[in-house]
Amino acid sequence: MKQPVWARDTDARMLRMRFRDLHLGRPRRAALRRAIRRLHAELEARGIVIRPHVWFAEEWFSPDGVPGIAIPFYLAHPRLERLERRMSGSVEGGNAEALMRILRHEAGHAVDTAYRLRRRRAWRGSFGAPRAPYPDRYHVDPVSRAFVQHLDGWYAQAHPAEDFAETFAVWLAPRSRWRSRYAGWPALRKLEAMDAMMTSIRGCEPPVRSAHRIDTVAANDRTLHEYYRRGVARRAHRDFALVDANLGPSFGPRPPRARARRAAPLLRASRATLVAETVRRTGIDPYAARQLLEVAIERCHDRRLWVRGSVREARTAAQRLLLRMSRAALAGATLGFTL
Repeated sequence: MKQPVWARDTDARMLRMRFRDLHLGRPRRAALRRAIRRLHAELEARGIVIRPHVWFAEEWFSPDGVPGIAIPFYLAHPRLERLERRMSGSVEGGNAEALMRILRHEAGHAVDTAYRLRRRRAWRGSFGAPRAPYPDRYHVDPVSRAFVQHLDGWYAQAHPAEDFAETFAVWLAPRSRWRSRYAGWPALRKLEAMDAMMTSIRGCEPPVRSAHRIDTVAANDRTLHEYYRRGVARRAHRDFALVDANLGPSFGPRPPRARARRAAPLLRASRATLVAETVRRTGIDPYAARQLLEVAIERCHDRRLWVRGSVREARTAAQRLLLRMSRAALAGATLGFTL
Protein backbone atom coordinates (compact mmCIF):
# COMPACT_ATOMS: atom_id res chain seq x y z
CA MET A 1 0.00 0.00 0.00
CA LYS A 2 1.42 3.38 -1.02
CA GLN A 3 2.03 5.58 2.02
CA PRO A 4 0.04 8.84 2.14
CA VAL A 5 1.96 12.09 2.41
CA TRP A 6 0.74 12.69 5.99
CA ALA A 7 1.99 9.33 7.31
CA ARG A 8 5.24 10.89 8.57
CA ASP A 9 3.72 14.10 9.91
CA THR A 10 3.96 15.01 13.57
CA ASP A 11 0.88 14.74 15.77
CA ALA A 12 0.65 18.54 15.87
CA ARG A 13 0.51 18.80 12.09
CA MET A 14 -1.98 15.97 11.74
CA LEU A 15 -4.33 17.52 14.30
CA ARG A 16 -4.52 20.63 12.11
CA MET A 17 -5.65 18.58 9.11
CA ARG A 18 -9.24 18.36 7.96
CA PHE A 19 -10.77 14.92 7.57
CA ARG A 20 -11.30 15.46 3.86
CA ASP A 21 -7.57 16.13 3.42
CA LEU A 22 -6.78 12.58 4.53
CA HIS A 23 -8.25 11.37 1.21
CA LEU A 24 -9.67 8.18 2.65
CA GLY A 25 -11.60 6.19 0.08
CA ARG A 26 -12.16 2.46 0.05
CA PRO A 27 -10.44 0.39 2.77
CA ARG A 28 -6.97 -0.55 1.55
CA ARG A 29 -5.30 -1.70 4.76
CA ALA A 30 -4.74 -5.45 4.60
CA ALA A 31 -6.00 -6.23 8.12
CA LEU A 32 -9.21 -4.30 7.52
CA ARG A 33 -9.84 -5.93 4.15
CA ARG A 34 -9.34 -9.39 5.68
CA ALA A 35 -11.85 -8.61 8.42
CA ILE A 36 -14.46 -7.43 5.91
CA ARG A 37 -13.96 -10.57 3.81
CA ARG A 38 -14.31 -12.67 6.94
CA LEU A 39 -17.57 -10.93 7.86
CA HIS A 40 -18.95 -11.57 4.37
CA ALA A 41 -17.92 -15.23 4.60
CA GLU A 42 -19.70 -15.59 7.95
CA LEU A 43 -22.88 -14.08 6.49
CA GLU A 44 -22.64 -16.37 3.46
CA ALA A 45 -22.21 -19.42 5.71
CA ARG A 46 -25.48 -18.50 7.43
CA GLY A 47 -27.31 -18.05 4.14
CA ILE A 48 -27.70 -14.28 4.52
CA VAL A 49 -27.49 -12.67 1.09
CA ILE A 50 -26.62 -9.09 2.07
CA ARG A 51 -22.99 -7.96 1.96
CA PRO A 52 -22.87 -4.61 3.79
CA HIS A 53 -20.82 -1.95 2.03
CA VAL A 54 -18.36 0.03 4.15
CA TRP A 55 -16.96 3.56 4.25
CA PHE A 56 -14.90 5.75 6.58
CA ALA A 57 -16.60 8.11 9.02
CA GLU A 58 -15.76 9.65 12.39
CA GLU A 59 -17.07 6.65 14.32
CA TRP A 60 -18.70 3.23 14.10
CA PHE A 61 -22.37 3.18 13.04
CA SER A 62 -24.89 1.72 10.62
CA PRO A 63 -27.45 4.36 9.61
CA ASP A 64 -31.20 3.91 9.44
CA GLY A 65 -32.29 3.18 5.89
CA VAL A 66 -28.83 2.19 4.65
CA PRO A 67 -27.66 -1.44 5.05
CA GLY A 68 -23.98 -0.55 5.32
CA ILE A 69 -21.28 0.01 7.93
CA ALA A 70 -19.36 3.18 8.71
CA ILE A 71 -15.88 2.44 10.03
CA PRO A 72 -13.90 5.00 12.07
CA PHE A 73 -11.22 6.78 10.07
CA TYR A 74 -8.35 5.81 12.37
CA LEU A 75 -8.55 2.17 11.29
CA ALA A 76 -7.60 3.19 7.74
CA HIS A 77 -3.88 3.47 8.50
CA PRO A 78 -1.43 2.60 11.32
CA ARG A 79 -0.40 6.27 11.64
CA LEU A 80 -3.99 7.32 12.33
CA GLU A 81 -4.33 4.46 14.78
CA ARG A 82 -1.27 5.63 16.71
CA LEU A 83 -2.73 9.14 16.90
CA GLU A 84 -6.04 7.74 18.14
CA ARG A 85 -4.32 5.73 20.85
CA ARG A 86 -2.36 8.76 22.04
CA MET A 87 -5.36 11.09 22.02
CA SER A 88 -8.02 8.69 23.34
CA GLY A 89 -6.01 6.14 25.29
CA SER A 90 -7.35 3.20 23.27
CA VAL A 91 -8.38 2.13 19.77
CA GLU A 92 -11.90 0.75 19.37
CA GLY A 93 -11.49 -2.20 17.01
CA GLY A 94 -7.71 -1.99 17.16
CA ASN A 95 -7.03 -5.75 17.12
CA ALA A 96 -8.40 -8.57 15.01
CA GLU A 97 -10.75 -9.96 17.66
CA ALA A 98 -12.21 -6.59 18.67
CA LEU A 99 -12.58 -5.59 15.03
CA MET A 100 -14.64 -8.68 14.22
CA ARG A 101 -16.82 -8.18 17.29
CA ILE A 102 -17.76 -4.68 16.21
CA LEU A 103 -18.22 -5.63 12.55
CA ARG A 104 -20.64 -8.40 13.55
CA HIS A 105 -22.56 -5.94 15.72
CA GLU A 106 -22.84 -3.36 12.94
CA ALA A 107 -23.77 -6.12 10.48
CA GLY A 108 -26.71 -6.83 12.77
CA HIS A 109 -27.96 -3.28 12.24
CA ALA A 110 -27.39 -3.61 8.49
CA VAL A 111 -29.34 -6.88 8.27
CA ASP A 112 -32.13 -5.37 10.38
CA THR A 113 -32.35 -2.45 7.94
CA ALA A 114 -32.00 -4.51 4.76
CA TYR A 115 -34.85 -6.88 5.65
CA ARG A 116 -36.99 -4.42 7.64
CA LEU A 117 -36.97 -6.85 10.53
CA ARG A 118 -37.92 -4.31 13.19
CA ARG A 119 -41.39 -4.17 11.66
CA ARG A 120 -41.99 -7.75 12.76
CA ARG A 121 -43.91 -8.67 15.88
CA ALA A 122 -41.19 -11.14 16.85
CA TRP A 123 -38.60 -8.33 16.86
CA ARG A 124 -40.69 -6.08 19.09
CA GLY A 125 -41.74 -8.94 21.34
CA SER A 126 -38.13 -9.98 21.95
CA PHE A 127 -36.28 -6.67 22.06
CA GLY A 128 -38.80 -3.90 22.71
CA ALA A 129 -39.83 -0.75 20.88
CA PRO A 130 -37.42 -0.06 18.00
CA ARG A 131 -38.48 3.58 17.76
CA ALA A 132 -37.80 4.34 21.41
CA PRO A 133 -35.56 7.43 21.62
CA TYR A 134 -31.90 6.84 22.33
CA PRO A 135 -30.97 8.14 25.78
CA ASP A 136 -28.06 10.51 26.27
CA ARG A 137 -26.94 8.15 29.02
CA TYR A 138 -27.93 4.54 29.64
CA HIS A 139 -27.71 2.79 33.00
CA VAL A 140 -26.74 -0.86 33.20
CA ASP A 141 -27.17 -3.76 35.56
CA PRO A 142 -23.73 -5.42 35.41
CA VAL A 143 -25.03 -8.82 36.50
CA SER A 144 -28.20 -8.98 34.37
CA ARG A 145 -28.77 -12.21 32.44
CA ALA A 146 -31.52 -10.78 30.26
CA PHE A 147 -28.96 -9.60 27.69
CA VAL A 148 -26.13 -11.25 25.77
CA GLN A 149 -22.56 -10.31 26.61
CA HIS A 150 -20.61 -9.10 23.61
CA LEU A 151 -19.24 -5.55 23.30
CA ASP A 152 -17.80 -3.57 26.18
CA GLY A 153 -20.00 -1.47 28.41
CA TRP A 154 -22.93 -3.92 28.49
CA TYR A 155 -23.98 -2.29 25.24
CA ALA A 156 -26.99 -4.55 24.72
CA GLN A 157 -28.67 -2.65 27.56
CA ALA A 158 -28.36 0.72 25.80
CA HIS A 159 -31.41 0.45 23.50
CA PRO A 160 -33.64 -2.22 21.90
CA ALA A 161 -31.84 -1.77 18.55
CA GLU A 162 -28.48 -2.36 20.25
CA ASP A 163 -29.91 -5.39 22.04
CA PHE A 164 -30.89 -6.78 18.62
CA ALA A 165 -27.46 -6.06 17.10
CA GLU A 166 -25.61 -7.57 20.05
CA THR A 167 -27.79 -10.69 19.94
CA PHE A 168 -27.20 -10.98 16.19
CA ALA A 169 -23.44 -10.72 16.71
CA VAL A 170 -23.46 -13.56 19.24
CA TRP A 171 -25.68 -15.64 16.93
CA LEU A 172 -23.44 -15.00 13.90
CA ALA A 173 -20.04 -15.71 15.45
CA PRO A 174 -18.65 -19.09 14.40
CA ARG A 175 -18.38 -21.61 17.21
CA SER A 176 -20.09 -19.28 19.69
CA ARG A 177 -22.04 -22.20 21.21
CA TRP A 178 -24.74 -19.78 22.26
CA ARG A 179 -27.27 -22.49 23.16
CA SER A 180 -25.03 -23.90 25.88
CA ARG A 181 -23.38 -20.59 26.80
CA TYR A 182 -26.74 -18.94 27.60
CA ALA A 183 -28.62 -21.98 28.84
CA GLY A 184 -30.91 -20.93 31.68
CA TRP A 185 -30.57 -17.22 30.86
CA PRO A 186 -33.57 -15.10 29.74
CA ALA A 187 -31.25 -13.94 26.93
CA LEU A 188 -31.53 -17.42 25.38
CA ARG A 189 -35.10 -16.64 24.29
CA LYS A 190 -33.79 -13.67 22.32
CA LEU A 191 -31.18 -15.83 20.62
CA GLU A 192 -33.81 -18.40 19.69
CA ALA A 193 -36.01 -15.63 18.27
CA MET A 194 -33.01 -14.37 16.31
CA ASP A 195 -32.37 -17.85 14.94
CA ALA A 196 -35.97 -18.07 13.75
CA MET A 197 -35.83 -14.64 12.08
CA MET A 198 -32.57 -15.44 10.31
CA THR A 199 -33.99 -18.76 9.09
CA SER A 200 -36.94 -16.87 7.60
CA ILE A 201 -34.67 -14.67 5.45
CA ARG A 202 -32.16 -17.35 4.48
CA GLY A 203 -31.38 -17.06 0.77
CA CYS A 204 -33.76 -14.11 0.31
CA GLU A 205 -32.86 -10.90 -1.49
CA PRO A 206 -33.25 -7.86 0.78
CA PRO A 207 -35.91 -5.24 -0.07
CA VAL A 208 -33.62 -2.37 1.03
CA ARG A 209 -30.39 -2.06 -0.98
CA SER A 210 -29.27 1.56 -0.68
CA ALA A 211 -25.53 2.01 -1.20
CA HIS A 212 -25.38 5.56 0.16
CA ARG A 213 -22.50 6.60 2.40
CA ILE A 214 -23.66 8.72 5.32
CA ASP A 215 -21.36 11.26 7.04
CA THR A 216 -18.31 10.10 5.12
CA VAL A 217 -15.03 11.76 6.08
CA ALA A 218 -14.35 12.35 2.39
CA ALA A 219 -16.58 15.45 2.62
CA ASN A 220 -15.90 16.38 6.26
CA ASP A 221 -14.35 19.82 6.91
CA ARG A 222 -13.82 19.26 10.64
CA THR A 223 -10.21 19.12 11.79
CA LEU A 224 -8.86 16.20 13.78
CA HIS A 225 -8.22 18.58 16.65
CA GLU A 226 -11.92 19.52 16.74
CA TYR A 227 -12.86 15.85 16.66
CA TYR A 228 -10.66 14.91 19.62
CA ARG A 229 -11.70 17.96 21.64
CA ARG A 230 -15.32 16.87 21.32
CA GLY A 231 -14.39 13.33 22.35
CA VAL A 232 -12.77 14.56 25.55
CA ALA A 233 -15.91 16.49 26.45
CA ARG A 234 -18.06 13.40 25.84
CA ARG A 235 -15.93 11.14 28.03
CA ALA A 236 -15.96 13.71 30.82
CA HIS A 237 -19.69 13.06 31.32
CA ARG A 238 -19.25 9.33 32.09
CA ASP A 239 -20.67 8.26 35.45
CA PHE A 240 -17.79 6.87 37.51
CA ALA A 241 -19.56 7.00 40.88
CA LEU A 242 -19.16 3.26 41.47
CA VAL A 243 -15.40 3.44 40.88
CA ASP A 244 -14.88 6.58 42.95
CA ALA A 245 -16.86 5.16 45.86
CA ASN A 246 -14.62 2.10 46.05
CA LEU A 247 -11.12 3.45 45.35
CA GLY A 248 -10.07 3.53 49.00
CA PRO A 249 -7.06 5.34 50.48
CA SER A 250 -4.46 3.59 48.32
CA PHE A 251 -5.50 5.39 45.11
CA GLY A 252 -4.78 9.05 44.58
CA PRO A 253 -2.31 11.63 43.24
CA ARG A 254 1.33 10.64 43.13
CA PRO A 255 2.61 10.89 46.70
CA PRO A 256 5.83 12.87 47.23
CA ARG A 257 8.92 10.84 48.10
CA ALA A 258 7.04 7.56 48.34
CA ARG A 259 6.87 4.37 46.32
CA ALA A 260 3.92 4.45 43.94
CA ARG A 261 2.83 3.03 40.61
CA ARG A 262 0.45 4.38 38.00
CA ALA A 263 -2.90 2.77 38.65
CA ALA A 264 -4.13 2.23 35.07
CA PRO A 265 -1.04 0.32 33.81
CA LEU A 266 -0.99 -1.76 36.99
CA LEU A 267 -4.64 -2.75 36.51
CA ARG A 268 -4.04 -3.62 32.87
CA ALA A 269 -0.97 -5.73 33.61
CA SER A 270 -2.79 -7.62 36.37
CA ARG A 271 -6.06 -8.02 34.46
CA ALA A 272 -6.17 -11.83 34.24
CA THR A 273 -5.25 -12.38 37.90
CA LEU A 274 -7.62 -9.71 39.19
CA VAL A 275 -10.58 -11.06 37.22
CA ALA A 276 -9.94 -14.71 38.10
CA GLU A 277 -9.63 -13.97 41.81
CA THR A 278 -12.72 -11.77 41.81
CA VAL A 279 -14.78 -14.46 40.08
CA ARG A 280 -13.55 -17.05 42.58
CA ARG A 281 -14.32 -14.94 45.64
CA THR A 282 -17.61 -13.33 44.60
CA GLY A 283 -19.16 -15.66 42.02
CA ILE A 284 -19.68 -12.76 39.61
CA ASP A 285 -19.71 -13.58 35.91
CA PRO A 286 -16.24 -13.25 34.27
CA TYR A 287 -17.61 -10.87 31.63
CA ALA A 288 -19.03 -8.57 34.31
CA ALA A 289 -15.76 -8.64 36.25
CA ARG A 290 -13.75 -7.75 33.13
CA GLN A 291 -16.11 -4.91 32.26
CA LEU A 292 -15.97 -3.48 35.77
CA LEU A 293 -12.20 -3.60 35.61
CA GLU A 294 -12.20 -1.76 32.27
CA VAL A 295 -14.33 1.00 33.79
CA ALA A 296 -11.88 1.27 36.68
CA ILE A 297 -8.91 1.41 34.27
CA GLU A 298 -10.53 4.22 32.29
CA ARG A 299 -11.24 6.20 35.46
CA CYS A 300 -7.71 5.75 36.82
CA HIS A 301 -6.29 6.81 33.45
CA ASP A 302 -8.48 9.92 33.18
CA ARG A 303 -7.76 11.02 36.76
CA ARG A 304 -4.07 10.07 36.49
CA LEU A 305 -4.25 8.09 39.70
CA TRP A 306 -1.38 6.28 41.40
CA VAL A 307 -1.37 3.31 43.78
CA ARG A 308 0.76 3.67 46.89
CA GLY A 309 3.13 1.05 48.27
CA SER A 310 5.24 -1.81 46.99
CA VAL A 311 4.25 -3.96 44.00
CA ARG A 312 2.55 -6.45 46.33
CA GLU A 313 0.71 -3.71 48.20
CA ALA A 314 -0.38 -2.05 44.97
CA ARG A 315 -1.75 -5.32 43.56
CA THR A 316 -3.56 -6.00 46.82
CA ALA A 317 -5.17 -2.56 46.59
CA ALA A 318 -6.17 -3.23 42.98
CA GLN A 319 -7.74 -6.54 43.96
CA ARG A 320 -9.59 -4.86 46.79
CA LEU A 321 -10.98 -2.25 44.39
CA LEU A 322 -12.35 -4.83 41.94
CA LEU A 323 -13.81 -6.95 44.76
CA ARG A 324 -15.61 -3.92 46.19
CA MET A 325 -17.01 -2.94 42.79
CA SER A 326 -18.13 -6.50 42.05
CA ARG A 327 -19.88 -6.90 45.38
CA ALA A 328 -21.61 -3.56 44.87
CA ALA A 329 -22.78 -4.71 41.43
CA LEU A 330 -24.08 -7.98 42.86
CA ALA A 331 -25.93 -5.96 45.50
CA GLY A 332 -27.72 -3.98 42.79
CA ALA A 333 -25.43 -1.06 41.98
CA THR A 334 -25.68 0.32 38.42
CA LEU A 335 -23.33 2.20 36.11
CA GLY A 336 -24.03 5.01 33.69
CA PHE A 337 -22.60 5.24 30.15
CA THR A 338 -22.90 8.06 27.65
CA LEU A 339 -23.83 7.40 24.03
